[in-house]
Amino acid sequence: MSALILGIETSCDETAAAVVEDGRVLRSNIIASQFHLHERYGGVVPEVASRHHLEVILQVIDAALAEAGCAWADLAGVAVTAGPGLSGALLVGVNTAKTLAWAHGRPLLGVNHLEAHLYANWIEVAGRPYREPELPALGLIVSGGHTDLVLMRDHGVYERLGRTRDDAAGEAFDKVGRLLGLGFPGGPAIERVARGHRARRRLPRAWLRNSDDFSFSGLKTAVLHAVRGEEGPPPPVPELAAAFQESVVDVLSKKAAAAAAREGARSLLLSGGVAANGPLREALVERSPVPVFAPPPVLCTDNGAMIAACAHFRFEDVRAGWDLDARPDWRW
Repeated sequence: MSALILGIETSCDETAAAVVEDGRVLRSNIIASQFHLHERYGGVVPEVASRHHLEVILQVIDAALAEAGCAWADLAGVAVTAGPGLSGALLVGVNTAKTLAWAHGRPLLGVNHLEAHLYANWIEVAGRPYREPELPALGLIVSGGHTDLVLMRDHGVYERLGRTRDDAAGEAFDKVGRLLGLGFPGGPAIERVARGHRARRRLPRAWLRNSDDFSFSGLKTAVLHAVRGEEGPPPPVPELAAAFQESVVDVLSKKAAAAAAREGARSLLLSGGVAANGPLREALVERSPVPVFAPPPVLCTDNGAMIAACAHFRFEDVRAGWDLDARPDWRW
């Protein structure tokens, strides 16, 4: 008998809910973006995010159930992001999930947001050939708040190999996007502007030898100096955007490919918002010694489907009591 899980995600600025069958089949995927609310500020405002989650979360959940064609009684569980993330935003999702799970007599499942990003690679998507990742797998999680290399030995068995020592890759994209006058979010804007342009100026790469960690603060500073013309006339924005993107992609892809080979991984899992970046995907496929898995863009950014998929594969481990609380700094 198939198992349907409702996944709820409110860790940052997307209010999302989805129904996934057996951890793989996407029955529905509803995302209410707050992009239009935060764009004017050049970044996510936590209080604004929390208030908007409160306004739309029940509508989003109802839409996910309707699209999936299922009732509460059909669900094997209600999964929700418990952390990490913005505390106020997380509380909206966690308290809503607790209330609905209790009211409808469904198991409550508390999921780690970062672990869930990896499970976006297990979800079948219409129109794409399906392959299930082989374990052990090397996970590269790249988002606005995190840049992590993780060895996934089995479901629920992880070894963190490296993380960013300062800015996450997505955060660096956003900050450089603002420096270049491209607005928020910076990632898609930089990729769009850089398309078709050559990086005539080579920007620095922080390799951090003998380490799987990352650092992007020096690269961001180099862009700032270039914009200010401290090392000669500022280059055109498209060229500078291309040089920045090339530097980030070079470091991420080479370090991930090297770690996959060293650790004997059988798959490389790309996930997180920056995973939607086309040049990064291409570089990983070119350099990786093992098959590369990357979700479609809609499953790279925060979504409820990855929460539901993770909960399916980790069902007994993530079962929670009614005392489940938000964990903004949850490490795993």
